[in-house]
Amino acid sequence: MFSKLNKTILSIFAAGTVFGILFWGGYHTVIEQTNTLEFCISCHEMEQTVYQEYKKSIHYKNASGVRATCSDCHVPREWAPKMIRKIQASNELYHKLMGTIDTPEKFEAKRLELAEHVWATMKKTDSRECRNCHSFEYMDFHKQQDRSAEKMQKVVNENTGETCIDCHKFIAHKKPAGYEDEDD
Repeated sequence: MFSKLNKTILSIFAAGTVFGILFWGGYHTVIEQTNTLEFCISCHEMEQTVYQEYKKSIHYKNASGVRATCSDCHVPREWAPKMIRKIQASNELYHKLMGTIDTPEKFEAKRLELAEHVWATMKKTDSRECRNCHSFEYMDFHKQQDRSAEKMQKVVNENTGETCIDCHKFIAHKKPAGYEDEDD
């Protein structure tokens, strides 16, 4: 019924399919492991700096018991933007390996530059990662402080072009040395 050639082609196709599934599963597992809090703080300059700040933030401990981790704020959920971010993160790993940011002191010296890059990306994407959890549609402005509710409603109603990061730069991490803003 099947010729030897057909059996060979079918065998190659089956082996390729199995290999592809195993490769994709392994790849996906590795990518998701790099999204864990444990991975993010595995280097001492992250563990000793930004992680300590994050543990004092509302994103770490709050009344609702919902915790946002590093990847929730710094890695997109959608596949293509996630892969772009992972490629960009390889530059950060490169600088760690090259010794540019391999100590808390060197990290602090570069903190403002690194933060400005994150802020620019968040501005460009309309704070996409924030909006994975926070939505104007579901906010109860009556439960917010008056000043906050007023500012949020202005953004919603007047389409000011502002996004989450414009007002919440220091929600999880301290203000970098040398940061200046006319609104502060």
